[in-house]
Amino acid sequence: MVHAARMAATGDRLESARSRAIAAIDDYAAEMRRVDGTRLGQGLIETRALKDRVEAVFAEGLRRFDQSGEYAADGAIDLVAWLRAKCKLSGGAAAERVGIARQLQHLPQTSKAFATGQLAYQHVAVLARTAEHVGAGAVRKAEGSLLALADKMDPGQFTGVAKNFEHRIDAQAALAEANRAHQRRYLTISEPLDGIVRIDGLLDAEAGAIVRNAVNAGLPPAKNDDRTPGQRRADRLVELCHPRAVGSADGAGPRPHLIIRASVDTLLGAPGAPGGELEGGTIIPVETLRRIACDAAISRIIGKGELDAEITRASRSTPAATRRALAARDRGCVAEHCNCPPQWTDSHHVKHWIDQGPTTMSNLILLCRPHHRKVHEEGWGLQRLTAGRWALIRPTPRSRSA
Repeated sequence: MVHAARMAATGDRLESARSRAIAAIDDYAAEMRRVDGTRLGQGLIETRALKDRVEAVFAEGLRRFDQSGEYAADGAIDLVAWLRAKCKLSGGAAAERVGIARQLQHLPQTSKAFATGQLAYQHVAVLARTAEHVGAGAVRKAEGSLLALADKMDPGQFTGVAKNFEHRIDAQAALAEANRAHQRRYLTISEPLDGIVRIDGLLDAEAGAIVRNAVNAGLPPAKNDDRTPGQRRADRLVELCHPRAVGSADGAGPRPHLIIRASVDTLLGAPGAPGGELEGGTIIPVETLRRIACDAAISRIIGKGELDAEITRASRSTPAATRRALAARDRGCVAEHCNCPPQWTDSHHVKHWIDQGPTTMSNLILLCRPHHRKVHEEGWGLQRLTAGRWALIRPTPRSRSA
């Protein structure tokens, strides 16, 4: 009876505190309606900070609720399912909050900064994901410096820093994460309904950058255009799919533009090297970079005094004549049992050009994007067969960890 009375009293105090908080929010909302201009802008900043403080309270409570296992009393199979049903969160939002709650107990500086309002929710989410990928211990060792950077950056910039940190700590784990992201890709195109076709999907970082660059590159100036930005992008996507925009049958000619910044150590796959950086700051694994570099123009940035901003002319992509000869010889992807045509293939260096492999017919083969990815990111080997075909050799656990 004493325990039950104590629980009831605690519940009453929580309800009283909640009522006071709601009254304070109503009062705050009324004051917000009375201001405008610069003061309104400052109020919006302060409102976001308040929301982050509430998220910190939610995360701390969620951690204790997770440890108690009380969600099972409501018939939920796990905490994410409970959050979806009881807190009306999407699956992704629920999983993100569970991940944050579980990682914060291992990141004391992050937890304190979050609770005191010094660190925003989205920055905390980035650090929690990083801890999930490479281990909380690794993040804890660099926690102070990471928090200092978070204080100076928006979440998008900080995500790039965190991804680079992951690559430096555990390149294999970062590659595995990129491969998991690749496996989640999909595209659905609905049947017309009331004259509308819905397109929905997910792409990995590389594919997303290619599509975004292709769509944005051809957008006309917005001046005197009454279309919304979304409508202009939709129209541009349709233009790209029009038959006149399809590339040549042999895949020769200009390649899609995708700018990636990387050090020589990254191209060499040296231990501890950072990942490649797409435009916008997204970090991609070393092997993804090496696959793309199989048939790409390379520009060197010279780092010598006053020339440190100079970029030399592009070099080393597969010449159009060589590409046409490859198409005539290979007739498409050379992987065993694959019949992908030349226009959907990449030129692959059997001995990578960064390892002194020449960009010549004897060292080049055509591989479709899925098989090219298997060779680089997934560590599959290649074995020459007869009649110009190649077998893909499944990697062994030992070879993947080498």
